[in-house]
Amino acid sequence: MAKKDLTDLTVEERLKTLFQLQTTLSAIDEKRALRGELPLEVQDLEDEIAGLATRIEKIKAEIVDFQTAITRKRGEIQQAQATVERYQNQLQEVKNNREYDTLTKEVEYQTLEIELCDKKIREAMIKVEERKRDLETTGETMADREAALEEKKGELDEIMQETKEEEDKLKAKAKDLETKIEPRLLGSFKRIRKNARNGLGIVYVQRDACGGCFNKIPPQRQLDIKMHKKIVVCEYCGRIMIDPELAGVKIENKAAEEKPKRKRAIRKIAKKEAPTIDVAVPEEEFEA
Repeated sequence: MAKKDLTDLTVEERLKTLFQLQTTLSAIDEKRALRGELPLEVQDLEDEIAGLATRIEKIKAEIVDFQTAITRKRGEIQQAQATVERYQNQLQEVKNNREYDTLTKEVEYQTLEIELCDKKIREAMIKVEERKRDLETTGETMADREAALEEKKGELDEIMQETKEEEDKLKAKAKDLETKIEPRLLGSFKRIRKNARNGLGIVYVQRDACGGCFNKIPPQRQLDIKMHKKIVVCEYCGRIMIDPELAGVKIENKAAEEKPKRKRAIRKIAKKEAPTIDVAVPEEEFEA
């Protein structure tokens, strides 16, 4: 038997299949809602841990840079001390004041360089201690977040195990229903459903109003929906509309029956309360 072309399906068949898909997807949404905010919390913790790991790597790199700078400055101090010692030896053999002044200035310059290097080393050592404290604090924070992540993942896995089997069945059903819907109509439905706050892409008429946004539907539009001759969308929210009977939903008409009774009761009261007016007619009119 040849497979029926999706474009040959009647509007009624398309709407029925689309509503079945909506019911299935809504059931999947309910299963996911049982997880609450846990997936988002898990994602946030994972992102935070990744950020902390990056921060730890950065702090370690900074510590290495400061330690390298300290080692370099100590090497410069040794070179400066050797230069000072050499110049001091040369001072013993100077032959004129000019040489003496030059060597003395060099000794002073190298001495200042040694003091500057010592200062840089002290500053770098302070920075190293600060970074080590930051590293320790960040490590403790990361350990706390990892413990919280394990706890949240355990809760999420427990809920997932409870709903996984049912959710997989619903997903398989939804996938099968999607193959029975025209791609263009399915794409429109998914786009509407994605933009809808409650995830409803197709809704049935409730009390002469849209079941999604609850705005009143004009009588002619309601007639078009009941005729099942074309696909009608809500002019306010854009959701696809379906007749409750076609969707298999029973709508109670108690509210509709009560309205006429209330109107009749109001009319009776109005008649009872209507004031009577006495009109005085002159006797001459009767005589005439």
